[in-house]
Amino acid sequence: MRRNVLVLLVTLVAAAAVAAGCAGPESSQAPPQQMRTGDPGRGAALISHYGCGSCHEVPGVAGADGLVGPPLTHFSRRGYVAGVLPNSEQNLEHWIEDPQSVVPGNAMPDLGVTHRDAIDITAYLYTLR
Repeated sequence: MRRNVLVLLVTLVAAAAVAAGCAGPESSQAPPQQMRTGDPGRGAALISHYGCGSCHEVPGVAGADGLVGPPLTHFSRRGYVAGVLPNSEQNLEHWIEDPQSVVPGNAMPDLGVTHRDAIDITAYLYTLR
């Protein structure tokens, strides 16, 4: 009996740890409530300019209906950027500017996005609730 209680306790603790640490692509982790800077309108135009829509579906951006990369719908509700970085302004900006430094060999190309442009693209992506 005592062994069964111990096994049950260990199982419950392990399940709670897994549930707490395994937020999926869309989790309850909230992104920044207010952007430091960033112009979402300019960010939407930059998404078109850099051709992000050739690989990603991006709501609100004309012609952004690519199927190569993941859709960016509800981006602000996601727990992670690229599945490895916690979803924050700084991490998203870094990913947009230099995705190969985050996950070498991944399919997202380095498009030469400037830091200023990454800030504005980030601001737009955080409008996608």
